[in-house]
Amino acid sequence: MSLFDGEPEGPKGTLRTAPLAERMRPRTLEEFSGQQHLVGPGKPLRVQIERDMLDGSGAGSMIFWGPPGVGKTTLAKIIAETTKASFIEFSAVMSGIKEIKQVMAAAAQASQMHSRTILFVDEIHRFNKAQQDAFLPYVERGAIRLIGATTENPSFEIISALLSRCRVYVLEPLTENQIAALLRRALEDRDRGLGALELTADDDALQLIAGYSSGDCRSAYNTLEVAAQLAQADGVNRPIDRALASEAVQQRVLMYDKSGEEHYNLISALHKSVRNSDPDAALYWLARMFAAGEDPLYLARRVVRMAVEDIGLAAPEALNLCLSAKEAIDFLGSPEGDLALAEAVVYLCLAPKSNSVYTAYGAVQAEIENTRQEPVPLHLRNAPTRLMKELDYGKGYRYAHDEEGKVADMDCLPDSLKGRSYYHPTQEGREKLLAARMEEIRKIKGGKRG
Repeated sequence: MSLFDGEPEGPKGTLRTAPLAERMRPRTLEEFSGQQHLVGPGKPLRVQIERDMLDGSGAGSMIFWGPPGVGKTTLAKIIAETTKASFIEFSAVMSGIKEIKQVMAAAAQASQMHSRTILFVDEIHRFNKAQQDAFLPYVERGAIRLIGATTENPSFEIISALLSRCRVYVLEPLTENQIAALLRRALEDRDRGLGALELTADDDALQLIAGYSSGDCRSAYNTLEVAAQLAQADGVNRPIDRALASEAVQQRVLMYDKSGEEHYNLISALHKSVRNSDPDAALYWLARMFAAGEDPLYLARRVVRMAVEDIGLAAPEALNLCLSAKEAIDFLGSPEGDLALAEAVVYLCLAPKSNSVYTAYGAVQAEIENTRQEPVPLHLRNAPTRLMKELDYGKGYRYAHDEEGKVADMDCLPDSLKGRSYYHPTQEGREKLLAARMEEIRKIKGGKRG
């Protein structure tokens, strides 16, 4: 059975061809996953929803603030369904003041007939001040119950008059285990999910997809659909294992245009000659490229890259020299300015070499790609507004300038990454001094902890 075969329509009119994320959208609080701090048993918001205690005043209007795919729209729809309210969905990208006023007038008329309306505004931060102002009188009168969803800090993106009439709820990214459980449910659900395909999946594969989603359940469902298509690509159901899951999550990488192969061969030869501290070869390849009519500014950009990638902090002045050579080429033009670039290339060849920062940054990029996107720890966040202070932004932060040795014993990585070490300085050039300073910092922190 193909992913796109089957009945034309699912339960409650859901199209079978609708995205998996839409088909699996929770319809009740019991199906809803995550956000236990808001809708867990006995939590105030859940009690208000279940007892239909959300009135149309400021107490009933709210802002859901959180990253994509954590259930902001879903929770708004569940509230509407549970409280028997009409649900109107607005997109801040598609709607203007005219549309807002039309909907507001209809909701006000319905309110007079004792019919309640929930107006859900997705990406409410995209509304300008005039558009947000249009909601105010209807929120104040209780004609509508406004629920706004935003990925941006409402302290800065929502006008104060509207924000003061709404309760802000912070939604958190789903955990990898929560997302993996939802993916398993989607694989087994024959009515709304992929159960009719009778696919199998390793727990390891689902954990991989969940990890790549960075807490975004919608993204995880989309990746699972891709994996399901790959599993059926040859007409026989393949198990969704880690290799197939990796294939589903990988991103396409654009290839270079092969018509300019010799161009890239020459720049590769120049770069590798510099890296190998061979000034004669580097000058030869540089001159070859100038002779072929290469753009001097392109060469200058590549030489600057060499200074960053291969010289690094062993000789940090190399970067300034290369940038000065770029300015000289721009000021003098060719061929007079070519000599400035030649001087920079020779200096790079003879300078001490270190790729420690290049390696460290690559390790950090791999960490980001292969692990979930952790939120910034609260103690590292600024708290310029009262709301942010109430949410413990900045709590526990220690100002390094007030600490002995100008170093605070404070973790600055997310909890799951505590203790990670990415930058390992060499003993080359000035980086030797940086290595000594890192050891000094380590001892200062160790002394405060011990």
